[in-house]
Amino acid sequence: MALRGADKEAADAVHRDQIFRETVQKELSCQHLHTHFSLNPQRRIHTFTRKPMSWHDNVEEPVDTEFLNLIHHATLEPSKKYSEPQTESQEIGWNSTPLISVDRGDRRLCFPCRKTEITKHMEAIWSLKEQSGNMKGGSAT
Repeated sequence: MALRGADKEAADAVHRDQIFRETVQKELSCQHLHTHFSLNPQRRIHTFTRKPMSWHDNVEEPVDTEFLNLIHHATLEPSKKYSEPQTESQEIGWNSTPLISVDRGDRRLCFPCRKTEITKHMEAIWSLKEQSGNMKGGSAT
């Protein structure tokens, strides 16, 4: 089996110089020197960072109301932005107002958390642990 590099002849100094010259000519032909720069007149640009303690940089700038309205509109939830859902996913929960008003005093629909024997027992154990922990911490100071 012949090796891959065995078929090539060793490149001498003349060939290496010629390859280098061709490579440099290709690179130079693709390079363009741009010397004319201009700024877009339609867009404001800050060319340097502001100094926080400088009085002239901390002068109030006029508020751009159109930009603020755009930002406030973008932060609204979809049901306030649009009159109807825009995607299939938005259809679920689009009308989020409850069908019946919530009455906390009605025992048929409201099931508040109640204490059982187990929860009362564990509450007493935890309060004892907290008290003993506070006593140990208080005596060390």
